[in-house]
Amino acid sequence: MDLIVRDFPDLLRAMGVTLLLGVVSFVLGCILGALVGLARISRFRLLKGLAIAYVSVFRGTPLLIQIMLVYYGLPQLGILIEPIPSAILALTLYAAAYLSENFRAGIIAVDRGQWEAAHSMGMPYWRMLRRIVAPQAIRVALPPIGSRFIALMKDTSLASAVTVVELTRAAETIGSSTFRYMEAFLVAAAAYWLINTALSLGQGALERRLGRAYA
Repeated sequence: MDLIVRDFPDLLRAMGVTLLLGVVSFVLGCILGALVGLARISRFRLLKGLAIAYVSVFRGTPLLIQIMLVYYGLPQLGILIEPIPSAILALTLYAAAYLSENFRAGIIAVDRGQWEAAHSMGMPYWRMLRRIVAPQAIRVALPPIGSRFIALMKDTSLASAVTVVELTRAAETIGSSTFRYMEAFLVAAAAYWLINTALSLGQGALERRLGRAYA
């Protein structure tokens, strides 16, 4: 208990960094993932091929390697990025690859007859997506998207490898200075659990609300 009281300010700051990494990466990943998902169902072969290659690369390689490449590899090309932006960039690219598949699954779940009806009414493509397809696709894709958000929040722990002081890094620092690694990492684990429990409850509430709209 004394460990929590003494190092509470450091743990609180580290939790703020963890939330920053997770939320920003998720929002940006959703935007990029939606675009990649649309590219995957595009009739343009080049666009579709690039989207498939992107998903294959970022889903097929470890996130830790991707973070290392952004932070340590890009400077060799003359691109210098600070630790937190580097972690956000890597987490965004990684999350977008998975989220694109969630969005794509939601989009193709919408009955083709609704697409054809919208086309027959002369509705432009982007308006059709916004008004007809997206509301139904989001309802289908919400559970896996929520699960990806929770997984991404835990993946932020890998940012400690590039000197970002988030929860895992803070716990390691506290443990090394006090030699109480068990307590330090248990506190960090409890913090992750609280964050993800709150996200799970929020996801459940959102799913129930969207479900009532279609009841």
